[in-house]
Amino acid sequence: MGGIDIIKQVVKIGGSLFPEHAIKLANELENTNSLIILGGGEFANLIRRYDSSENFSSEATHYTAIDCMDIVSKLVCDKVDSAKLAYSLKEAEEIASKNLTPIFIVSEFLKNKDPFECSWDVTSDSIAAYVSNCLNANLLIVTNVNGIYTREPTEEGSKLISKIDAKKLLTFEESSIDLMLPSLLLEFGTNCYVVNGMYPKRVLSLIDDNISDYNFDYTLIIGDYE
Repeated sequence: MGGIDIIKQVVKIGGSLFPEHAIKLANELENTNSLIILGGGEFANLIRRYDSSENFSSEATHYTAIDCMDIVSKLVCDKVDSAKLAYSLKEAEEIASKNLTPIFIVSEFLKNKDPFECSWDVTSDSIAAYVSNCLNANLLIVTNVNGIYTREPTEEGSKLISKIDAKKLLTFEESSIDLMLPSLLLEFGTNCYVVNGMYPKRVLSLIDDNISDYNFDYTLIIGDYE
């Protein structure tokens, strides 16, 4: 794809930021050459909760969780005048070429060729990594915490990790990203930022080539060892 010229970064906005912070950040991303992917948030969490008691098939939970991403995407887009829904990478590039921000409906993209196993290890983080690789674009994972921590952020003694190798992340049982993402970053040979989307200026700073002094907390995951 030729996305590197039109779409410079994929910004995955976590469902934990929906609605208020997700809508605000999506508005702030106007004219930044970004493609937005939204997490399924509480909608997907409900499916996970039902699955724990009803034991649905992995295929059913995988694709209904992806449907939840579509729901959040459509709701956010409704509140962002500078955004438009995109159902394919080609359409996303066409939208971006018109100085609008594409919000990607991933279910259509994954309908014909889903590269992932059906598992809760795969969430919108991994999907965003796959899309960014297809577009040869940078990747930002935007969540409701400052980055990746040594343990749960609320636990005593927890410390933010400012930079970490994706190989090291493979040993983490749980973090603010999904379990599949480190493997994908290694496979694609790419890096990724994890940043707090409750502060839009932090996100904007990380995608602005003119800014090199990042006076805030975030995590850089290294998957590119060249």
